[in-house]
Amino acid sequence: MNKRPGHVVVTTELGFCSFCGRPRNLRHEAHQLGTLVRTIVTCETCHRTLSSTIGVATAEPPEAAVPEPVAAQPEPEPAPAPKPAAKRKPAAAKATAPKSRAIKKTK
Repeated sequence: MNKRPGHVVVTTELGFCSFCGRPRNLRHEAHQLGTLVRTIVTCETCHRTLSSTIGVATAEPPEAAVPEPVAAQPEPEPAPAPKPAAKRKPAAAKATAPKSRAIKKTK
């Protein structure tokens, strides 16, 4: 919903004032100017303007926007247990096995 022209939204938050050099309450004013918004940030203690910007107005402020619900994801099935490996002969047993090939010497 667009705000009416001349509408002002005021918020305060704790922040650091560069003029005071200390943490102070900072006042944010958003002035609605048709399709534009003028944002002014001032220190409530020293009344100095820290920032002044003009931007395009949005249909809804980001903090008032409702996030979309996230679809529930099914849990992945656990991986099947690995099958036990077939028993193998030790490597030493292979080395001691007799060889069937005979080496022929040629003269």
